[in-house]
Amino acid sequence: MQTQTAPAKINLKKKTVTGAEAVILCLLEEGVDLIYGYPGGAIMPVYDELYKYRDQLHHVLTRHEQGATHAAQGFARASGKVGVAIATSGPGATNFVTGIADAQIDSTPMVCITGQVGSHLLGTDAFQETDIIGISTPVTKWNCQITKAEDIPAVLAKAFYIARSGRPGPVLIDITKDAQFGSLDFEYKPCKGVRSYIPVPTTTPESILEAAELINQAKRPMIVFGQGVILGEAEDEFKTLIEKTGIPAAWTILGLSALPTIHPLNVGMVGMHGNYGPNVLTNQCDVLIAIGMRFDDRVTGNLETYAKQAKIIHFEIDPAEVNKNVSVDVAVMGNVKTTLKQILPHLIKNDYSNWLKKFKEFQTIEHETVIDSELNPSSGNITMGEVLRHINEFTNGDAILVSDVGQHQMVTCRYAKFNKTKSNITSGGLGTMGFALPAAIGAKMGAPERQVIAIIGDGGYQMTIQELGTIFQTRVPVKIVVLNNDFLGMVRQWQQLFFDKRYASTEMINPDFVTIAKGYRIEANSVSERKNLKSAIAKMLSSDEAHFLEICVEKESNVFPMIPTGASVSDIRLS
Repeated sequence: MQTQTAPAKINLKKKTVTGAEAVILCLLEEGVDLIYGYPGGAIMPVYDELYKYRDQLHHVLTRHEQGATHAAQGFARASGKVGVAIATSGPGATNFVTGIADAQIDSTPMVCITGQVGSHLLGTDAFQETDIIGISTPVTKWNCQITKAEDIPAVLAKAFYIARSGRPGPVLIDITKDAQFGSLDFEYKPCKGVRSYIPVPTTTPESILEAAELINQAKRPMIVFGQGVILGEAEDEFKTLIEKTGIPAAWTILGLSALPTIHPLNVGMVGMHGNYGPNVLTNQCDVLIAIGMRFDDRVTGNLETYAKQAKIIHFEIDPAEVNKNVSVDVAVMGNVKTTLKQILPHLIKNDYSNWLKKFKEFQTIEHETVIDSELNPSSGNITMGEVLRHINEFTNGDAILVSDVGQHQMVTCRYAKFNKTKSNITSGGLGTMGFALPAAIGAKMGAPERQVIAIIGDGGYQMTIQELGTIFQTRVPVKIVVLNNDFLGMVRQWQQLFFDKRYASTEMINPDFVTIAKGYRIEANSVSERKNLKSAIAKMLSSDEAHFLEICVEKESNVFPMIPTGASVSDIRLS
């Protein structure tokens, strides 16, 4: 059997190799040509073999193991492939955990490989020994410890199959040092199935017909779509469905970019900082069609009042998500690419003009109350919204935007314009500050032909700022925008609104970000006046190299609309 990347260079038919070399050969068999990681004692045999195959398998040395996992996530989200990260035992492995947990809740396919102390030392508290299998079990789709070299090919084949199949997710494989030094007759057989694991549930014809009947009879239907549309590569089928039926469609933050933002039936974002209309009208629709989303609490608000008047249809691949938070009337199980194809012939177009008019009325109110002043301020300090407006103007909706977590994340998701899928990369379910900088590195490597812009707050930026070193070493031409308000902005907003402006430990005393970036030989600039904003963004985006831009924004502005925690989606606040 030959590799996908360099079939002429190595023969992967049975040959005796070390366990460490087997790891490399397995990655090549899976078509992997890029991995992120950080070496150390327990994984050193694999790195030694990696040196021999460095012309076929490129390793990116991040500055922290968490950075490796976020970079692998960004790569996976932008490319649609499995991201791979590798680290040593003990602290190297535990530093993986945040990225693994983030990938688990956001359904990102990732294979993480960690070294481990020798099997004879397991359980002895040996140097840099940690039970990473026990630690990672709650946040992985599957994990496994290998103690024998001959088990490596089958376990890694299974790891890639599980990571990418069904609802994707992270897998961790822990390999003891003696397994890496051991020998085996290498033969690789791709995994095509695992007993008791059913990645895609069976779709029943009855559920298709029941869903179609409810949709066709609806007077005020509404779609909420999530990342399942993107993961299922069902963008075309989804677009065909909404255009055939004329049903308005709103998105979760991870569903953003599955449908062009300028599409006339795209009515905006649902959730805590979503748009006014789709949130309020969730509690007025008569049929709610959830496609590839999981009814997260930031989307639903108070479950006691969420869409109680509506019949609910749930298109979902993971049976565990059905009726978990919201009871549904019809569950259509399966990959949405398949189920949407199956339901399309049964759907008809109806006249929803009066219903669509309601969305436009709410949009007008929101624009006049919130959006216009955020995007087009005439005085005061720079707003986050106007930064996004200028980025949209220059990128024309074709860039990948990688946002961190906080106010800037909500502003980015609210105002970014996207024409292409896989364009919005952010930490959704876990809300990991520090995600954006390393994830942008991976995204650019996963989609090198596209402009990649990281949009980060001054707080989250400093959590993984060391990854500027990775950019310096790899010369990956990512664009970095730090929206600096000298606060942990989202926490400060909550303190202002709900804690009587007691700004406890949220004001930031920040360093000179421009000097730090220049220390890594990255071109850098800072803007604090509106008159210089547009030209600074233009200069950044025209550069062929990495570029850092600090934009000093209004310190105490808030992101609205907002649904307070525990409130109903229809109780959304505009100020």
